[in-house]
Amino acid sequence: MAASAAGAADRVGLGWRGELAAGIVANLAHIDVLEVIADDYYGATRASVAALRSLARQIPVSLHGVGMGLASSIPAEPRRLHAMARLMREVQAESWSEHLSFVRAGGVEIGHLAAPPRTPCSAAGAIANIGLATRIVGSAPLMENIATLIAPPASTLDEAEWLARIADGAQVPLLLDLHNLYANACNFGQDAEQSLLRLPLARVAAVHLSGGHWIAAPDGSRRLLDDHLHDVPSAVFDLLSVLARHAPQPLTVIVERDGNYPSFGHVLGQLELARAALRAGRNA
Repeated sequence: MAASAAGAADRVGLGWRGELAAGIVANLAHIDVLEVIADDYYGATRASVAALRSLARQIPVSLHGVGMGLASSIPAEPRRLHAMARLMREVQAESWSEHLSFVRAGGVEIGHLAAPPRTPCSAAGAIANIGLATRIVGSAPLMENIATLIAPPASTLDEAEWLARIADGAQVPLLLDLHNLYANACNFGQDAEQSLLRLPLARVAAVHLSGGHWIAAPDGSRRLLDDHLHDVPSAVFDLLSVLARHAPQPLTVIVERDGNYPSFGHVLGQLELARAALRAGRNA
């Protein structure tokens, strides 16, 4: 496994995708850590899980959940939490994470990571769900901020206040998605760096980097859509440097790509840009 060029403990890795598997396996020496979508393996065959366990023996692996809907006043479904617990045991993954979102209500699956109203009530629901998840899985999840194209209606807290209330109340680390933060800042007329600096940066343990594209809004304005189909923009690498300057703890940085795949050499180039951004922040 390659030592991170950014610092003794910082790591830069990649989201595991089937389309990237051959390139990943051939280039493990250039990748510090892999993040695997846990939901893809909840109903997987024994052989598939065994293959993932074999991979985890070669390189650190973290599991990333997308369907729990922990940021909700609705209690999390224990069966999903038990599925994560089983997978953590079988794979011997080093950590797991989920999103601060809701994905269902009233028995309806909305098929999307949605931002709940940012209120003390939704924060309390998230804290309760995170506590339940921690007890069942056996370790606390890293919780990720999400992107949204509309401001959550009926909110009484802004995003930074809401995230801090949950992170402090649940005593959990954060998985800070910098493109999500950047997209929300662009979409709602905020300064991305100032938004970053208002977060509880001491709780950030991991980082997501991705890209997106601009879409037209009904009112004729534009919205930045986080689609994971494009390169990480330079502004997001700049935010990583700012984070590295203000958060001295070790950071695990994951580059996400979900389609429109470039050559694997280009993917490795994105990892090197992340390492350079970390170096710039650490050396500032």
